[in-house]
Amino acid sequence: MSDIINILPDSVANQIAAGEVVDRPASAVKELLENAMDAGATRIDLILKDAGRTLIQVIDNGCGMSDKDARLCFERHATSKIHRADDLFAIRTMGFRGEALASIAAIAQVELRTRLHDAELGTLLTIEGSTITAQQPQVCPPGTSLAVKNLFFNVPARRNFLKKDSVELSHIEEIFRRITLVHCDIGFSLQHNGKTLYDLKPGSMLQRIAQLYADNYRQRLLPVEESTDIMRIKGFVGKPEYARRTRGEQYLFVNGRFIKHPALSSAVERAYADLLPERTYPSYFISLQVDPSRIDINIHPNKTEVRFVDDNAIYAILRSAVKKGLGQFTVGTELSFDTPPEFNIGPAPKGYVPQPPRISYNPDYNPFHASAAQASLDFQRPSSQRPSSPTLPPLPLDEAADLPPTPAPASTCLQLQGRYIATSLASGLALIDQQRAHERVLYDRLMRNLEAKQPHSQTLLFPVDCHFSAADADLLTELLPDLRECGFAIDPLGQCAFVVSATPNDLKESDLQPFLDQTLADYKGSTLQKFNNRTHSLCASLARQMAIRHGRILSQDEMQQLVADLFACPMADTTPSGRRIITIVKPEELLK
Repeated sequence: MSDIINILPDSVANQIAAGEVVDRPASAVKELLENAMDAGATRIDLILKDAGRTLIQVIDNGCGMSDKDARLCFERHATSKIHRADDLFAIRTMGFRGEALASIAAIAQVELRTRLHDAELGTLLTIEGSTITAQQPQVCPPGTSLAVKNLFFNVPARRNFLKKDSVELSHIEEIFRRITLVHCDIGFSLQHNGKTLYDLKPGSMLQRIAQLYADNYRQRLLPVEESTDIMRIKGFVGKPEYARRTRGEQYLFVNGRFIKHPALSSAVERAYADLLPERTYPSYFISLQVDPSRIDINIHPNKTEVRFVDDNAIYAILRSAVKKGLGQFTVGTELSFDTPPEFNIGPAPKGYVPQPPRISYNPDYNPFHASAAQASLDFQRPSSQRPSSPTLPPLPLDEAADLPPTPAPASTCLQLQGRYIATSLASGLALIDQQRAHERVLYDRLMRNLEAKQPHSQTLLFPVDCHFSAADADLLTELLPDLRECGFAIDPLGQCAFVVSATPNDLKESDLQPFLDQTLADYKGSTLQKFNNRTHSLCASLARQMAIRHGRILSQDEMQQLVADLFACPMADTTPSGRRIITIVKPEELLK
Protein backbone atom coordinates (compact mmCIF):
# COMPACT_ATOMS: atom_id res chain seq x y z
CA MET A 1 0.00 0.00 0.00
CA SER A 2 1.38 3.40 -0.95
CA ASP A 3 1.86 6.22 1.54
CA ILE A 4 -1.34 8.23 2.13
CA ILE A 5 -0.34 10.86 4.73
CA ASN A 6 0.57 14.30 3.39
CA ILE A 7 1.62 17.55 5.03
CA LEU A 8 -0.91 20.25 4.22
CA PRO A 9 0.34 23.42 2.50
CA ASP A 10 0.51 26.45 4.79
CA SER A 11 -2.31 28.19 2.90
CA VAL A 12 -4.68 25.26 3.46
CA ALA A 13 -3.60 24.75 7.06
CA ASN A 14 -4.17 28.44 7.78
CA GLN A 15 -7.67 28.33 6.30
CA ILE A 16 -8.56 25.30 8.40
CA ALA A 17 -7.16 26.95 11.54
CA ALA A 18 -9.11 30.09 10.69
CA GLY A 19 -12.33 28.11 11.06
CA GLU A 20 -11.57 27.66 14.77
CA VAL A 21 -11.20 31.38 15.33
CA VAL A 22 -13.32 33.13 12.68
CA ASP A 23 -16.64 31.58 11.74
CA ARG A 24 -18.51 34.83 10.99
CA PRO A 25 -17.81 38.60 10.90
CA ALA A 26 -18.56 38.93 14.64
CA SER A 27 -15.62 36.62 15.43
CA ALA A 28 -13.20 38.85 13.53
CA VAL A 29 -14.64 41.92 15.27
CA LYS A 30 -14.03 40.33 18.66
CA GLU A 31 -10.38 39.57 17.91
CA LEU A 32 -9.64 43.01 16.48
CA LEU A 33 -11.29 44.88 19.36
CA GLU A 34 -9.40 42.79 21.91
CA ASN A 35 -6.08 43.52 20.18
CA ALA A 36 -6.86 47.24 20.21
CA MET A 37 -7.57 47.16 23.95
CA ASP A 38 -4.38 45.22 24.65
CA ALA A 39 -2.49 47.95 22.78
CA GLY A 40 -3.55 50.40 25.50
CA ALA A 41 -6.05 52.32 23.37
CA THR A 42 -8.32 54.88 25.03
CA ARG A 43 -10.44 55.31 21.89
CA ILE A 44 -11.51 52.55 19.48
CA ASP A 45 -13.69 53.04 16.40
CA LEU A 46 -15.36 50.10 14.63
CA ILE A 47 -16.49 50.69 11.02
CA LEU A 48 -18.59 48.13 9.15
CA LYS A 49 -20.01 47.73 5.67
CA ASP A 50 -22.65 45.12 4.84
CA ALA A 51 -22.56 43.70 8.39
CA GLY A 52 -18.84 42.98 8.03
CA ARG A 53 -18.95 41.08 4.75
CA THR A 54 -17.39 43.91 2.76
CA LEU A 55 -15.45 45.74 5.46
CA ILE A 56 -14.48 45.45 9.12
CA GLN A 57 -12.19 48.26 10.17
CA VAL A 58 -10.89 48.92 13.69
CA ILE A 59 -9.04 52.17 14.38
CA ASP A 60 -7.31 52.72 17.74
CA ASN A 61 -4.97 55.22 19.36
CA GLY A 62 -2.92 52.53 21.10
CA CYS A 63 0.82 52.03 21.17
CA GLY A 64 1.15 51.07 17.49
CA MET A 65 3.74 48.69 16.05
CA SER A 66 7.20 48.84 14.55
CA ASP A 67 7.88 47.81 10.98
CA LYS A 68 9.09 44.38 12.09
CA ASP A 69 6.21 43.74 14.50
CA ALA A 70 3.69 44.75 11.83
CA ARG A 71 4.95 41.89 9.68
CA LEU A 72 5.37 39.34 12.48
CA CYS A 73 1.90 39.83 13.97
CA PHE A 74 0.38 37.95 11.03
CA GLU A 75 2.45 34.83 11.63
CA ARG A 76 0.78 31.91 13.43
CA HIS A 77 1.47 31.67 17.17
CA ALA A 78 3.08 35.12 17.14
CA THR A 79 2.21 36.94 20.37
CA SER A 80 3.64 39.46 22.79
CA LYS A 81 1.46 38.22 25.67
CA ILE A 82 3.08 34.92 26.71
CA HIS A 83 6.61 33.52 26.64
CA ARG A 84 6.25 30.19 28.43
CA ALA A 85 3.45 27.74 29.30
CA ASP A 86 3.17 29.00 32.89
CA ASP A 87 2.13 32.40 31.56
CA LEU A 88 -1.23 30.86 30.61
CA PHE A 89 -2.14 30.93 34.30
CA ALA A 90 -1.30 34.61 34.74
CA ILE A 91 -3.26 36.06 31.82
CA ARG A 92 -4.23 39.68 32.31
CA THR A 93 -4.78 40.60 28.66
CA MET A 94 -7.65 39.90 26.26
CA GLY A 95 -5.81 38.14 23.42
CA PHE A 96 -2.85 35.84 23.92
CA ARG A 97 -3.00 32.87 21.54
CA GLY A 98 -1.30 34.57 18.60
CA GLU A 99 -3.69 33.05 16.07
CA ALA A 100 -6.25 35.78 15.41
CA LEU A 101 -4.50 37.96 12.81
CA ALA A 102 -2.99 34.97 11.02
CA SER A 103 -6.43 33.36 10.79
CA ILE A 104 -8.11 36.54 9.55
CA ALA A 105 -5.38 37.17 6.97
CA ALA A 106 -5.85 33.63 5.61
CA ILE A 107 -9.47 34.28 4.59
CA ALA A 108 -9.61 37.99 3.78
CA GLN A 109 -7.85 40.94 2.20
CA VAL A 110 -6.16 42.89 4.98
CA GLU A 111 -4.77 46.40 5.06
CA LEU A 112 -2.76 47.47 8.12
CA ARG A 113 -1.59 51.00 8.92
CA THR A 114 0.34 51.42 12.15
CA ARG A 115 2.76 53.86 13.77
CA LEU A 116 4.60 54.07 17.06
CA HIS A 117 3.96 57.31 18.96
CA ASP A 118 7.61 58.34 18.88
CA ALA A 119 8.15 57.46 15.21
CA GLU A 120 7.93 59.90 12.33
CA LEU A 121 6.57 57.39 9.82
CA GLY A 122 4.35 54.39 10.12
CA THR A 123 3.95 51.20 8.10
CA LEU A 124 1.46 50.14 5.45
CA LEU A 125 1.07 46.38 5.03
CA THR A 126 -1.34 44.66 2.63
CA ILE A 127 -2.08 40.93 2.73
CA GLU A 128 -4.34 38.74 0.61
CA GLY A 129 -5.01 35.15 1.65
CA SER A 130 -1.92 34.98 3.92
CA THR A 131 0.32 36.38 1.17
CA ILE A 132 1.97 39.75 1.85
CA THR A 133 1.47 41.82 -1.30
CA ALA A 134 3.07 45.10 -0.16
CA GLN A 135 4.93 46.68 2.77
CA GLN A 136 6.10 50.29 2.71
CA PRO A 137 6.50 53.39 4.89
CA GLN A 138 3.31 55.38 5.36
CA VAL A 139 2.30 58.72 6.86
CA CYS A 140 -0.45 57.88 9.36
CA PRO A 141 -1.62 58.83 12.88
CA PRO A 142 -0.09 57.06 15.90
CA GLY A 143 -1.84 53.84 16.76
CA THR A 144 -3.25 51.20 14.43
CA SER A 145 -5.89 50.98 11.72
CA LEU A 146 -6.66 47.46 10.49
CA ALA A 147 -9.15 46.95 7.66
CA VAL A 148 -10.47 43.48 6.83
CA LYS A 149 -12.05 43.45 3.37
CA ASN A 150 -14.15 40.78 1.64
CA LEU A 151 -14.17 38.25 4.45
CA PHE A 152 -14.12 34.61 3.22
CA PHE A 153 -13.39 35.76 -0.35
CA ASN A 154 -11.33 32.61 -0.91
CA VAL A 155 -13.59 30.27 1.12
CA PRO A 156 -16.95 30.61 -0.66
CA ALA A 157 -18.43 27.60 1.14
CA ARG A 158 -18.09 29.38 4.49
CA ARG A 159 -19.37 32.65 3.05
CA ASN A 160 -22.52 30.86 1.87
CA PHE A 161 -23.33 29.94 5.47
CA LEU A 162 -23.53 33.56 6.58
CA LYS A 163 -27.03 34.82 7.45
CA LYS A 164 -28.70 37.98 6.20
CA ASP A 165 -27.13 41.29 7.18
CA SER A 166 -29.56 42.05 10.02
CA VAL A 167 -28.68 38.74 11.70
CA GLU A 168 -24.92 39.11 11.25
CA LEU A 169 -25.10 42.70 12.51
CA SER A 170 -26.97 41.55 15.62
CA HIS A 171 -24.12 39.12 16.36
CA ILE A 172 -21.58 41.92 15.96
CA GLU A 173 -23.59 44.19 18.26
CA GLU A 174 -23.66 41.44 20.89
CA ILE A 175 -19.86 41.13 20.74
CA PHE A 176 -19.62 44.94 20.90
CA ARG A 177 -21.78 44.99 24.05
CA ARG A 178 -19.82 42.18 25.71
CA ILE A 179 -16.61 44.14 25.29
CA THR A 180 -17.77 47.68 25.93
CA LEU A 181 -19.91 46.95 29.00
CA VAL A 182 -16.94 46.00 31.14
CA HIS A 183 -14.26 48.28 29.63
CA CYS A 184 -15.99 51.50 30.59
CA ASP A 185 -12.77 53.54 30.72
CA ILE A 186 -12.37 53.28 26.94
CA GLY A 187 -14.37 55.26 24.39
CA PHE A 188 -15.94 53.23 21.58
CA SER A 189 -17.95 53.92 18.46
CA LEU A 190 -19.75 51.62 16.02
CA GLN A 191 -20.59 52.75 12.49
CA HIS A 192 -22.50 50.65 9.95
CA ASN A 193 -22.92 51.63 6.31
CA GLY A 194 -22.11 55.24 7.12
CA LYS A 195 -24.50 55.52 10.08
CA THR A 196 -23.29 55.82 13.66
CA LEU A 197 -25.09 53.30 15.87
CA TYR A 198 -23.12 53.91 19.08
CA ASP A 199 -20.77 56.62 20.31
CA LEU A 200 -19.77 55.64 23.84
CA LYS A 201 -17.91 58.00 26.13
CA PRO A 202 -15.71 56.78 29.01
CA GLY A 203 -17.55 56.61 32.33
CA SER A 204 -18.99 54.25 34.93
CA MET A 205 -20.61 50.90 34.21
CA LEU A 206 -24.06 52.36 34.91
CA GLN A 207 -23.42 55.15 32.43
CA ARG A 208 -22.20 52.62 29.86
CA ILE A 209 -25.33 50.49 30.30
CA ALA A 210 -27.49 53.58 29.75
CA GLN A 211 -25.48 54.50 26.64
CA LEU A 212 -25.84 51.01 25.16
CA TYR A 213 -29.51 50.53 25.96
CA ALA A 214 -31.48 53.56 27.08
CA ASP A 215 -31.47 56.14 29.85
CA ASN A 216 -34.48 54.53 31.48
CA TYR A 217 -32.36 51.45 32.27
CA ARG A 218 -30.93 53.32 35.24
CA GLN A 219 -34.19 52.94 37.15
CA ARG A 220 -34.36 49.22 36.37
CA LEU A 221 -31.09 48.25 38.06
CA LEU A 222 -29.83 47.62 41.59
CA PRO A 223 -26.15 47.80 42.58
CA VAL A 224 -24.31 44.66 43.71
CA GLU A 225 -20.93 44.93 45.41
CA GLU A 226 -18.91 42.53 47.56
CA SER A 227 -15.24 41.99 48.39
CA THR A 228 -13.68 38.83 49.86
CA ASP A 229 -10.29 37.13 49.92
CA ILE A 230 -11.39 34.99 46.96
CA MET A 231 -12.85 37.64 44.65
CA ARG A 232 -14.38 41.08 44.26
CA ILE A 233 -17.86 41.58 42.80
CA LYS A 234 -19.19 44.77 41.30
CA GLY A 235 -22.10 45.38 38.97
CA PHE A 236 -25.86 45.65 38.68
CA VAL A 237 -28.86 43.34 38.67
CA GLY A 238 -32.33 44.03 37.34
CA LYS A 239 -35.28 44.69 39.61
CA PRO A 240 -37.68 41.71 39.67
CA GLU A 241 -40.49 43.62 37.97
CA TYR A 242 -38.29 44.11 34.89
CA ALA A 243 -37.56 40.40 34.38
CA ARG A 244 -37.85 39.22 30.79
CA ARG A 245 -38.87 36.00 29.09
CA THR A 246 -35.44 35.58 27.49
CA ARG A 247 -31.92 35.53 28.88
CA GLY A 248 -30.74 38.25 26.51
CA GLU A 249 -29.48 40.84 29.02
CA GLN A 250 -27.32 38.58 31.18
CA TYR A 251 -23.65 39.52 31.25
CA LEU A 252 -21.06 37.94 33.52
CA PHE A 253 -17.42 39.06 33.33
CA VAL A 254 -14.27 37.69 34.94
CA ASN A 255 -11.15 39.87 34.94
CA GLY A 256 -12.61 42.03 32.16
CA ARG A 257 -13.58 39.10 29.95
CA PHE A 258 -17.15 38.01 29.11
CA ILE A 259 -17.72 34.38 30.14
CA LYS A 260 -20.40 31.71 29.94
CA HIS A 261 -20.66 29.72 33.16
CA PRO A 262 -23.93 27.85 33.79
CA ALA A 263 -23.23 27.39 37.50
CA LEU A 264 -22.59 31.10 38.15
CA SER A 265 -25.59 32.08 36.02
CA SER A 266 -27.66 29.71 38.16
CA ALA A 267 -26.27 31.36 41.30
CA VAL A 268 -27.61 34.74 40.17
CA GLU A 269 -31.01 33.37 39.15
CA ARG A 270 -31.38 31.37 42.38
CA ALA A 271 -30.94 34.60 44.32
CA TYR A 272 -34.28 35.65 42.80
CA ALA A 273 -36.11 32.63 44.24
CA ASP A 274 -39.83 33.39 44.78
CA LEU A 275 -39.39 36.88 43.28
CA LEU A 276 -39.96 36.09 39.60
CA PRO A 277 -42.90 34.62 37.67
CA GLU A 278 -42.38 31.26 36.03
CA ARG A 279 -40.09 31.25 32.98
CA THR A 280 -38.90 34.80 33.40
CA TYR A 281 -35.26 35.72 33.82
CA PRO A 282 -33.50 38.67 35.44
CA SER A 283 -31.09 41.03 33.76
CA TYR A 284 -27.63 41.37 35.25
CA PHE A 285 -24.29 43.01 34.47
CA ILE A 286 -21.77 41.60 36.96
CA SER A 287 -17.99 41.87 36.91
CA LEU A 288 -15.81 39.53 39.00
CA GLN A 289 -12.14 40.05 39.81
CA VAL A 290 -10.32 36.79 40.60
CA ASP A 291 -6.64 35.93 40.98
CA PRO A 292 -5.60 34.79 37.44
CA SER A 293 -3.74 31.84 38.94
CA ARG A 294 -7.06 30.53 40.32
CA ILE A 295 -8.81 30.31 36.93
CA ASP A 296 -8.17 28.63 33.59
CA ILE A 297 -9.39 30.55 30.54
CA ASN A 298 -7.46 28.53 27.96
CA ILE A 299 -10.25 25.98 27.39
CA HIS A 300 -11.77 27.06 24.08
CA PRO A 301 -10.52 29.31 21.25
CA ASN A 302 -13.24 31.89 21.90
CA LYS A 303 -12.11 32.15 25.54
CA THR A 304 -15.64 32.42 26.93
CA GLU A 305 -15.45 29.18 28.93
CA VAL A 306 -13.47 29.15 32.17
CA ARG A 307 -12.71 26.88 35.10
CA PHE A 308 -12.32 28.06 38.70
CA VAL A 309 -10.28 26.45 41.44
CA ASP A 310 -12.81 27.70 44.02
CA ASP A 311 -16.03 26.88 42.15
CA ASN A 312 -18.23 26.23 45.19
CA ALA A 313 -17.02 29.25 47.15
CA ILE A 314 -17.45 31.60 44.18
CA TYR A 315 -20.97 30.25 43.59
CA ALA A 316 -21.96 30.86 47.22
CA ILE A 317 -20.42 34.34 47.39
CA LEU A 318 -22.03 35.47 44.15
CA ARG A 319 -25.47 34.22 45.17
CA SER A 320 -25.21 35.90 48.58
CA ALA A 321 -24.06 39.19 47.04
CA VAL A 322 -27.02 39.28 44.65
CA LYS A 323 -29.47 38.37 47.43
CA LYS A 324 -28.00 41.14 49.55
CA GLY A 325 -28.50 43.67 46.72
CA LEU A 326 -32.09 42.54 46.23
CA GLY A 327 -32.74 42.56 49.98
CA GLN A 328 -31.53 46.11 50.42
CA PHE A 329 -33.85 47.21 47.64
CA THR A 330 -36.83 45.40 49.19
CA VAL A 331 -36.25 46.69 52.72
CA GLY A 332 -34.98 50.16 51.91
CA THR A 333 -37.49 51.36 49.37
CA GLU A 334 -36.61 54.89 48.46
CA LEU A 335 -39.16 57.61 48.92
CA SER A 336 -39.04 60.63 46.67
CA PHE A 337 -40.74 63.85 47.68
CA ASP A 338 -40.07 65.49 44.34
CA THR A 339 -43.07 66.17 42.17
CA PRO A 340 -43.36 63.42 39.56
CA PRO A 341 -42.98 64.84 36.04
CA GLU A 342 -46.33 63.45 34.92
CA PHE A 343 -48.07 65.76 37.41
CA ASN A 344 -46.34 68.93 36.20
CA ILE A 345 -49.43 70.13 34.38
CA GLY A 346 -49.16 73.61 32.94
CA PRO A 347 -51.89 76.26 33.02
CA ALA A 348 -54.94 75.76 30.80
CA PRO A 349 -55.12 77.75 27.54
CA LYS A 350 -56.90 81.07 27.65
CA GLY A 351 -60.65 80.64 27.27
CA TYR A 352 -60.53 76.91 28.02
CA VAL A 353 -63.70 75.59 29.71
CA PRO A 354 -63.28 72.17 31.38
CA GLN A 355 -65.93 69.60 30.53
CA PRO A 356 -67.38 67.34 33.22
CA PRO A 357 -66.66 63.62 32.73
CA ARG A 358 -69.36 61.50 31.14
CA ILE A 359 -70.25 57.99 32.15
CA SER A 360 -71.62 55.50 29.60
CA TYR A 361 -73.76 52.61 30.78
CA ASN A 362 -76.38 50.21 29.46
CA PRO A 363 -79.74 50.87 31.18
CA ASP A 364 -81.06 47.50 29.98
CA TYR A 365 -78.24 45.48 31.52
CA ASN A 366 -79.46 42.70 33.83
CA PRO A 367 -76.72 40.86 35.76
CA PHE A 368 -79.10 37.94 36.38
CA HIS A 369 -79.76 37.37 32.69
CA ALA A 370 -78.39 34.08 31.35
CA SER A 371 -76.27 35.75 28.68
CA ALA A 372 -74.27 37.62 31.32
CA ALA A 373 -72.56 34.37 32.31
CA GLN A 374 -70.97 34.16 28.86
CA ALA A 375 -68.84 37.29 29.30
CA SER A 376 -65.36 37.10 27.91
CA LEU A 377 -62.27 36.89 30.07
CA ASP A 378 -61.31 40.16 31.69
CA PHE A 379 -58.34 41.65 29.89
CA GLN A 380 -58.56 45.08 31.53
CA ARG A 381 -60.35 46.86 28.68
CA PRO A 382 -63.73 48.53 28.20
CA SER A 383 -66.54 46.13 27.47
CA SER A 384 -67.47 48.12 24.37
CA GLN A 385 -64.12 47.12 22.82
CA ARG A 386 -64.34 43.40 23.52
CA PRO A 387 -64.87 41.44 20.29
CA SER A 388 -67.61 38.89 20.59
CA SER A 389 -66.55 35.25 20.26
CA PRO A 390 -68.11 33.44 17.31
CA THR A 391 -70.75 30.87 18.10
CA LEU A 392 -69.75 27.74 16.22
CA PRO A 393 -71.20 24.22 16.26
CA PRO A 394 -69.30 21.46 18.09
CA LEU A 395 -66.33 20.08 16.17
CA PRO A 396 -66.94 16.37 15.44
CA LEU A 397 -64.11 13.89 15.81
CA ASP A 398 -64.49 12.60 12.25
CA GLU A 399 -63.60 16.08 10.92
CA ALA A 400 -60.52 16.58 13.11
CA ALA A 401 -59.19 13.37 14.58
CA ASP A 402 -56.67 15.14 16.81
CA LEU A 403 -59.26 17.34 18.54
CA PRO A 404 -61.91 16.39 21.08
CA PRO A 405 -65.53 17.48 20.57
CA THR A 406 -66.58 20.81 22.04
CA PRO A 407 -67.82 20.31 25.61
CA ALA A 408 -71.43 21.17 26.39
CA PRO A 409 -71.92 24.77 27.58
CA ALA A 410 -72.99 23.57 31.02
CA SER A 411 -69.93 21.32 31.39
CA THR A 412 -68.15 21.98 34.69
CA CYS A 413 -64.45 22.90 34.52
CA LEU A 414 -61.84 22.41 37.22
CA GLN A 415 -58.63 24.42 37.54
CA LEU A 416 -55.53 22.50 38.62
CA GLN A 417 -52.44 24.14 40.15
CA GLY A 418 -53.44 27.48 38.61
CA ARG A 419 -52.20 26.09 35.30
CA TYR A 420 -54.51 23.49 33.81
CA ILE A 421 -58.24 23.38 33.09
CA ALA A 422 -59.81 19.94 33.38
CA THR A 423 -63.09 19.29 31.62
CA SER A 424 -65.08 16.14 30.84
CA LEU A 425 -65.50 14.98 27.25
CA ALA A 426 -67.13 11.96 25.65
CA SER A 427 -63.65 10.69 24.79
CA GLY A 428 -62.27 11.14 28.31
CA LEU A 429 -60.82 13.87 30.50
CA ALA A 430 -59.25 16.87 28.73
CA LEU A 431 -56.38 18.69 30.45
CA ILE A 432 -55.88 22.11 28.88
CA ASP A 433 -52.92 24.41 29.47
CA GLN A 434 -54.71 27.71 30.15
CA GLN A 435 -51.86 29.99 29.06
CA ARG A 436 -51.27 28.16 25.80
CA ALA A 437 -54.99 27.93 25.14
CA HIS A 438 -55.40 31.68 25.54
CA GLU A 439 -52.35 32.24 23.32
CA ARG A 440 -54.03 30.25 20.52
CA VAL A 441 -57.34 32.11 20.98
CA LEU A 442 -55.66 35.52 20.87
CA TYR A 443 -53.52 34.61 17.86
CA ASP A 444 -56.53 33.46 15.83
CA ARG A 445 -58.44 36.60 16.81
CA LEU A 446 -55.55 38.84 15.77
CA MET A 447 -55.20 36.98 12.48
CA ARG A 448 -58.92 37.33 11.73
CA ASN A 449 -58.72 41.07 12.37
CA LEU A 450 -55.58 41.29 10.24
CA GLU A 451 -57.10 39.45 7.30
CA ALA A 452 -60.20 41.62 7.54
CA LYS A 453 -57.88 44.68 7.68
CA GLN A 454 -59.71 45.77 10.81
CA PRO A 455 -57.18 45.69 13.64
CA HIS A 456 -58.92 46.25 16.96
CA SER A 457 -57.07 49.08 18.69
CA GLN A 458 -57.53 50.96 21.92
CA THR A 459 -56.47 54.62 22.07
CA LEU A 460 -54.35 55.43 25.08
CA LEU A 461 -55.53 58.24 27.32
CA PHE A 462 -51.94 59.48 27.55
CA PRO A 463 -49.44 58.52 24.81
CA VAL A 464 -46.48 56.48 26.09
CA ASP A 465 -42.85 57.19 25.23
CA CYS A 466 -40.67 54.10 24.73
CA HIS A 467 -36.87 54.20 24.59
CA PHE A 468 -34.46 51.80 22.88
CA SER A 469 -30.81 51.34 22.02
CA ALA A 470 -29.65 52.73 18.68
CA ALA A 471 -29.62 49.29 17.07
CA ASP A 472 -33.04 48.34 18.45
CA ALA A 473 -34.45 51.69 17.33
CA ASP A 474 -33.32 50.92 13.76
CA LEU A 475 -34.90 47.49 13.95
CA LEU A 476 -38.14 48.88 15.34
CA THR A 477 -38.27 51.42 12.51
CA GLU A 478 -38.05 48.50 10.09
CA LEU A 479 -40.96 46.79 11.86
CA LEU A 480 -43.24 49.86 12.07
CA PRO A 481 -45.45 48.95 9.07
CA ASP A 482 -46.09 45.48 10.51
CA LEU A 483 -46.79 46.81 14.00
CA ARG A 484 -49.32 49.27 12.57
CA GLU A 485 -51.06 46.42 10.77
CA CYS A 486 -51.39 44.69 14.14
CA GLY A 487 -53.13 47.70 15.68
CA PHE A 488 -50.33 49.91 17.02
CA ALA A 489 -50.21 53.65 16.47
CA ILE A 490 -46.49 54.25 16.91
CA ASP A 491 -44.25 56.99 15.54
CA PRO A 492 -40.57 57.98 15.90
CA LEU A 493 -39.89 60.64 18.50
CA GLY A 494 -36.15 61.15 17.92
CA GLN A 495 -33.14 60.16 20.04
CA CYS A 496 -33.99 56.45 19.79
CA ALA A 497 -37.47 57.05 21.25
CA PHE A 498 -40.96 56.33 19.94
CA VAL A 499 -44.39 57.55 21.00
CA VAL A 500 -47.25 55.04 21.16
CA SER A 501 -50.79 56.44 21.08
CA ALA A 502 -52.77 53.23 20.46
CA THR A 503 -52.24 49.52 21.04
CA PRO A 504 -54.08 46.32 20.15
CA ASN A 505 -56.90 45.37 22.49
CA ASP A 506 -55.84 43.29 25.50
CA LEU A 507 -52.37 44.88 25.77
CA LYS A 508 -52.01 46.80 29.02
CA GLU A 509 -50.18 50.12 29.00
CA SER A 510 -47.75 48.93 31.67
CA ASP A 511 -46.77 46.00 29.43
CA LEU A 512 -46.02 48.15 26.39
CA GLN A 513 -42.26 48.70 26.79
CA PRO A 514 -41.62 45.07 27.88
CA PHE A 515 -43.71 43.86 24.95
CA LEU A 516 -41.74 45.86 22.38
CA ASP A 517 -38.44 44.83 24.01
CA GLN A 518 -39.47 41.18 23.84
CA THR A 519 -40.73 41.50 20.26
CA LEU A 520 -37.35 42.87 19.19
CA ALA A 521 -35.58 40.08 21.08
CA ASP A 522 -37.78 37.51 19.33
CA TYR A 523 -37.13 39.09 15.97
CA LYS A 524 -33.36 39.12 16.47
CA GLY A 525 -33.44 35.52 17.69
CA SER A 526 -34.90 32.45 16.10
CA THR A 527 -38.38 32.61 17.63
CA LEU A 528 -39.96 34.56 14.78
CA GLN A 529 -38.14 32.64 12.07
CA LYS A 530 -40.75 29.87 12.29
CA PHE A 531 -43.24 32.05 10.43
CA ASN A 532 -43.10 32.84 6.73
CA ASN A 533 -44.85 36.18 7.16
CA ARG A 534 -43.33 38.77 9.48
CA THR A 535 -46.71 40.25 10.42
CA HIS A 536 -47.97 36.79 11.36
CA SER A 537 -44.92 36.32 13.55
CA LEU A 538 -45.64 39.62 15.31
CA CYS A 539 -49.19 38.44 15.96
CA ALA A 540 -47.75 35.28 17.48
CA SER A 541 -45.44 37.32 19.70
CA LEU A 542 -48.30 39.61 20.70
CA ALA A 543 -50.56 36.65 21.57
CA ARG A 544 -47.85 34.94 23.58
CA GLN A 545 -47.16 38.01 25.67
CA MET A 546 -50.81 38.98 26.26
CA ALA A 547 -51.94 35.49 27.23
CA ILE A 548 -53.01 34.91 30.83
CA ARG A 549 -50.21 33.47 32.91
CA HIS A 550 -49.90 30.26 34.83
CA GLY A 551 -51.06 30.91 38.38
CA ARG A 552 -53.98 33.13 37.35
CA ILE A 553 -57.11 31.91 39.15
CA LEU A 554 -60.07 31.72 36.78
CA SER A 555 -63.76 31.69 37.56
CA GLN A 556 -66.05 28.96 36.28
CA ASP A 557 -67.46 31.31 33.63
CA GLU A 558 -63.95 32.32 32.49
CA MET A 559 -62.84 28.71 32.18
CA GLN A 560 -65.93 27.71 30.19
CA GLN A 561 -65.55 30.68 27.86
CA LEU A 562 -61.85 29.97 27.30
CA VAL A 563 -62.56 26.30 26.52
CA ALA A 564 -65.37 27.24 24.11
CA ASP A 565 -63.17 29.83 22.37
CA LEU A 566 -60.33 27.33 22.10
CA PHE A 567 -62.41 24.59 20.47
CA ALA A 568 -63.72 27.16 18.00
CA CYS A 569 -60.15 27.59 16.69
CA PRO A 570 -59.23 25.63 13.55
CA MET A 571 -56.02 24.34 15.20
CA ALA A 572 -56.95 24.04 18.84
CA ASP A 573 -54.40 21.40 19.76
CA THR A 574 -51.21 23.50 19.42
CA THR A 575 -49.99 27.05 19.92
CA PRO A 576 -48.84 29.11 16.90
CA SER A 577 -45.26 28.01 17.67
CA GLY A 578 -46.26 24.33 17.84
CA ARG A 579 -46.49 23.65 21.58
CA ARG A 580 -49.16 21.20 22.68
CA ILE A 581 -52.24 22.64 24.39
CA ILE A 582 -54.52 19.65 25.12
CA THR A 583 -53.87 16.23 26.62
CA ILE A 584 -56.68 13.64 26.65
CA VAL A 585 -56.82 11.06 29.46
CA LYS A 586 -58.95 8.21 28.11
CA PRO A 587 -61.55 6.41 30.27
CA GLU A 588 -59.53 3.19 30.32
CA GLU A 589 -56.56 5.10 31.70
CA LEU A 590 -58.76 6.62 34.38
CA LEU A 591 -59.97 3.15 35.37
CA LYS A 592 -56.41 2.15 36.19
